[in-house]
Amino acid sequence: MKNIKKVMACVDLSDYSKMTIDYALSLVKGIDAEVLLLNVINNKDIEAAQIAIPYLPGNLTIDSYIEKAGAKRAKAINDLVNELFPTTEMKMPILIRAGVPYKEILRAVDKEKVDVVVLGNKGKTNLLGTLHGSHGEKVFRHSPVPVLSVRDRKMFGRK
Repeated sequence: MKNIKKVMACVDLSDYSKMTIDYALSLVKGIDAEVLLLNVINNKDIEAAQIAIPYLPGNLTIDSYIEKAGAKRAKAINDLVNELFPTTEMKMPILIRAGVPYKEILRAVDKEKVDVVVLGNKGKTNLLGTLHGSHGEKVFRHSPVPVLSVRDRKMFGRK
């Protein structure tokens, strides 16, 4: 197997986030490697905020919206890690990006020199087929590194 130094877990704060982080940690167990946690503020959310901002009180701008949303997500991810993986001693940097999710994932792969990407097979909407056929499929098709799709056995297993 290739020498893995950096694994990136795509964490969208859905039900798959714990499983995604768990798999990423499993991949680096016993080797000298780092796990990065990536969250992307979807461009669609930013566009919706741009429409709403003029009607909100205060001097909110799109940049301040992105900054506040990023800080809130980073805290939620940090809280998730502390709650679900309290015994891990590995420091996992949290990266927050804004834009089209698959493009930001691919940019982070290049910029951060990631060796493996781990992502859930469904996104926040929790609908079957949401990831495959959209952002996830584009990551699979265009990623220069291996991509591991995390699945819930109960959802896809035989009954």
